[in-house]
Amino acid sequence: MKKTLTLLTLFTTLFTFSQNFQGKATYKTSRKSNIKIGGKNSNMSDKMQKQLQDRIRKMSQKTFFLEFDKSSSIYKEDVKLNSPKPQMGGVRVMSFGGGGSGVFYKNLKENRFSNKTEIMGKPFLVKDSLPNYKWELSSETKNIGNYTCYKATFTREVENVNMSLINGEPKEVKKKETIITTAWYTPQIPISNGPDDYQGLPGLILEINDGTTIIVCTEIVINPKEKIEIIEPKKGKVVTQKKFDKISEEKAKEMMERYRSKNGNGIEIRIGG
Repeated sequence: MKKTLTLLTLFTTLFTFSQNFQGKATYKTSRKSNIKIGGKNSNMSDKMQKQLQDRIRKMSQKTFFLEFDKSSSIYKEDVKLNSPKPQMGGVRVMSFGGGGSGVFYKNLKENRFSNKTEIMGKPFLVKDSLPNYKWELSSETKNIGNYTCYKATFTREVENVNMSLINGEPKEVKKKETIITTAWYTPQIPISNGPDDYQGLPGLILEINDGTTIIVCTEIVINPKEKIEIIEPKKGKVVTQKKFDKISEEKAKEMMERYRSKNGNGIEIRIGG
């Protein structure tokens, strides 16, 4: 009888734990940049180009928090207030297609997301279904912190639009590329979630690498003392992901046209996300 009561108590404890399960993961991001400014007649030296590239690279080194429970999550940037905007040789570098106040909400049970973001200060709320990543699972493992992680990959064809301003003339080049994304996930945290819009694996994703952007988890707290509230964002013009991508491209073209007469000096470069 005593053994039965003990097992019942253990089962109740485990059930309660699973119902109240919450966590917070910290991610660090970095991104490669191939931005080039000016053309043959540009007065920007190779040294200035390199310094600007370094500034852009540092801009991409950000910290994000993923707050999650079993079926939903919030992914948002750790915003540092009053940080100076990098400038070099009269060139101002700004982000394009994403704001520091952005919030990415995922509802795994309903297979949808709400992304609060902005373009040039105008707020948008992108609402759509979660992407269906066709993961290929591998038996390859590695440790990230105290967690054993397994490798998974998926391949997709994308059309990248590269916009440049050379000798005062805007140019647009569309190029199709095959992107292989590698994820490392841990079944030790059995939730099908991860940073940004990544999900769909049998464990929390601790690292993502798509060849351009690397996202790595540096800290995880399970069931923190302070209860986490996961609230779906509501403010902003509601659009689908396809519509938002179209608006982003149109705004980028407007920006390039606005600065075409400046021959590379004083150009604002806006990098998505």
